[in-house]
Amino acid sequence: MTLHLGILQTDSVLDGLQERFGDYPEMFGALFTAEDPSLQITTYDVQQALPRSLDCDAYLITGCKLSVYDDLPWIRELADFVANAIEAKKKILGICFGHQLIAHFFGGLVTPAPVGWAVGVQTSDLVQKLPWMGGGEPVPDQLHLVSSHKDQVQRLPDGAQVYASSDFCPISGFTLGDEVLTIQGHPELNTQYSKALMAVRRELLGEAVYQAGIERLPTPTDAQLFTRWMLAFVRDKGSEQKPVDQVLLNQEQR
Repeated sequence: MTLHLGILQTDSVLDGLQERFGDYPEMFGALFTAEDPSLQITTYDVQQALPRSLDCDAYLITGCKLSVYDDLPWIRELADFVANAIEAKKKILGICFGHQLIAHFFGGLVTPAPVGWAVGVQTSDLVQKLPWMGGGEPVPDQLHLVSSHKDQVQRLPDGAQVYASSDFCPISGFTLGDEVLTIQGHPELNTQYSKALMAVRRELLGEAVYQAGIERLPTPTDAQLFTRWMLAFVRDKGSEQKPVDQVLLNQEQR
């Protein structure tokens, strides 16, 4: 059966970078169709209009340069749509802004991170190894993804479980029941795009953050691996959504 994924596009790649790298839906499309060429993808520009019905099997919320706590009608309306989708047992994938939106509107807390910007390739420890991470291949102890964010989830919604964490970003990824999977990093972004974006934002980031981000770019990312995990999560019916190998977070990360 063909899987239908709805991309809830919350922002666009900067005009000066689109010709070289494309826009976010194209980036996600390349990732997902490399794993499942039969996948049906529909994109919705949610700053203009939300889907009128819940026709997709799953919805992915993209990253955005705005903050989830910005008081904008379309952000609140998107949160309402996501709540309805979860109620209808649709799968939700939250990427960066999407990760934060789920936390912010479902009982958690998102604020500017005291540690500042995360750029370049960031590494998270997998503090839970869950069934949808398997798929016949070894599950690593760490996950490496391009990151670009100044906000972080500070408190989880009730019932959410962290599966990815780091000292820099303790809540790097979480699940909420059988319907929601989030990640703070960007599987859709490659290191060439990260380098170009950091160059545009160099003054905003500050020289120390910029140089640290550039130094991390040679680290290979796990973008395709995480894409396989997202597809496995979407296809999972939730009958065995239990940890197969759990490492307890330390007290500071709880």
